[in-house]
Amino acid sequence: MANVHIPKTGVPREQILSEFDALRAGDADWRGARTFSLVYHRDDEHSAFLKEAYGRFFSENFLNPMAFKSLKKMESEVVSMSAAMLHGDAQTVGTMTSGGTESLLLAVQTMRDRARAKQPWIRKPEMVMPRSAHVAFDKAAHYFGVKIRYAELAADFTVDVRSVEKLINRNTIMLVASAPQYPHGVLDDVSSIGALALRKNIPFHVDACIGGFLLPWVEKLGYPVAPFDFRVPGVTSISADLHKFGYAAKGASVLLYKSMDYLRHQFFIATDFPGGIYASPGMAGTRPGGAIAAAWAALRSIGEDGYLKTAKLGMETTKAFAEGIAAIPGLEIMGKPVMTILAFRSVDPGVDVFSIASRLEEKGWHMDRQQKPPCLHVTLTAHHATVKDAFLADLEEAAAWAKLHPEAASKGDAAMYGMMAKLPARGLVRSGVQQVLEKMYGPDGGVMEALPPDPMVERASRILKFGEKVLRFFGAA
Repeated sequence: MANVHIPKTGVPREQILSEFDALRAGDADWRGARTFSLVYHRDDEHSAFLKEAYGRFFSENFLNPMAFKSLKKMESEVVSMSAAMLHGDAQTVGTMTSGGTESLLLAVQTMRDRARAKQPWIRKPEMVMPRSAHVAFDKAAHYFGVKIRYAELAADFTVDVRSVEKLINRNTIMLVASAPQYPHGVLDDVSSIGALALRKNIPFHVDACIGGFLLPWVEKLGYPVAPFDFRVPGVTSISADLHKFGYAAKGASVLLYKSMDYLRHQFFIATDFPGGIYASPGMAGTRPGGAIAAAWAALRSIGEDGYLKTAKLGMETTKAFAEGIAAIPGLEIMGKPVMTILAFRSVDPGVDVFSIASRLEEKGWHMDRQQKPPCLHVTLTAHHATVKDAFLADLEEAAAWAKLHPEAASKGDAAMYGMMAKLPARGLVRSGVQQVLEKMYGPDGGVMEALPPDPMVERASRILKFGEKVLRFFGAA
C-alpha cells in the first residue's frame, strides 16, 4: 500500500481544513457551473440550509428505526410526498435509498425474489430493457444473476416497443423504461410498455432517477410530457433521486412500489444471528440520518412553488442552450429531449466531436463524452443560466478550431475517446478499464501514473493512456 500512516500526533484542524482547499484546487468547478452532471446545485443559501439539516442528524443511525423514530417519520413522509407527486395512491409504499444505483439494484433484486416466490419454475430469470437504460441495471444483473435482453432504440433514441415485445419470454421477470433516459434525455413510451406489462402480467419498473423530481413540474408548467408515473396502468415501481432535481443532499433516492405485494420481497430478515434478529428494508445496514433529514427538509422548504420556479428557469436555460448549439454549423441536437438534458453531435465529417470536448476542457469546462454514437452530453440546471453565453461562445470557438485542426482527432484524449467509441473488440476497452481501476485502488493508493504495458492493449493504439478520464464512461449521473 501507499506509504501513508495515521499521524502519531493529531494534525491541527485548521491545517486539515486548509489542506482540503489545496486538495480540491484541481477538481471540476461545479461552483462556477463548469460541470454538467455530478452536482445539482440550487443556490448557496439552499446548500447552507441542507448542511444545517444534515448536521442536526449527523450521528443518528437509521439501522434501527425503533431507536430513531424521528428518522422513520421523516422517511415515511418523504416516501408519501414522492408518491403523491408521482400519482401513487393509498396503497403505494416505498423506502429511501442511498442513490439511484441502490434503487435500481433493489428493484432488480426485488423482482427476482418475487419471481422466485410466485414463479419458482423460472430458473434463469431475464429482464427486458432499452439499450439506453442506466448502466446500474447491468450492475444489478451482474450481481443478482439476471440475464438482460436489450431492446433496440428507434431513430429518435426512445426504445422500440416492438423490440421489447419480441424479447419477452417465459423467463421474463420485469420490464424497464426510462423517464427520461440519461444519454439523450428522451422519454421512453411508458404507456405502450405498460400495456404490454399488463397483457403479459409482468412487473414494470420506470427509472425516473434523473427525471422524477423534475418532470412533474415541467408538466405543470405546460411543457409536453407523456404520462410516465403511476397514472400509467402496468407501472409497478418507480425510482427517483432526491439528490438530483429534488435538490437534497447527496445520498438520497426513493424507490416506490404500487403495493406491499412488491416491497415485501425487498426486505432482508435473518432470525438465527447470535446478535439478535436482524431486519433490513434495503442493502445498507447503517443508514446516515443526515441524508434522510436533508431530503425531508429540502422537499418541505422548497415546496411546489419553489420547484416550479427552479424548473421554469432550468427549462428556459435548456431552450437557450439547445438553440445556441443548433445554430453552430456542423452540430446537431439528438432526439427530442423532454427536460434539461441535451446530447449533441457533429454532423460535419470534418469536425470530430471529441476534439471539441478536448478544446472545451482546455477552457475549463468538464465535458461528458458518450458513445454509440459519439456525442457530448450536458445535464443542465437553473445554475447554468449564469454561464450560457460563455459556454456557447467557447463551444462555437471549439467547433471552428476542430474544423481547422482535423489532426487533433488523432491526438491525445480525442484520439483515445474516438478509438474507444469505435473499437469493435470491447474486451480491449474492458481490459484497459480493468487496469486503470487496479492501479487506482492498488498498492499505490490512487497515484495515476503510467500503467504497465499490455501487449493486446498496445495493439489497440495504447488505450491505457486515457487514465483517469476513462471513468466518465461509467456514467456521470
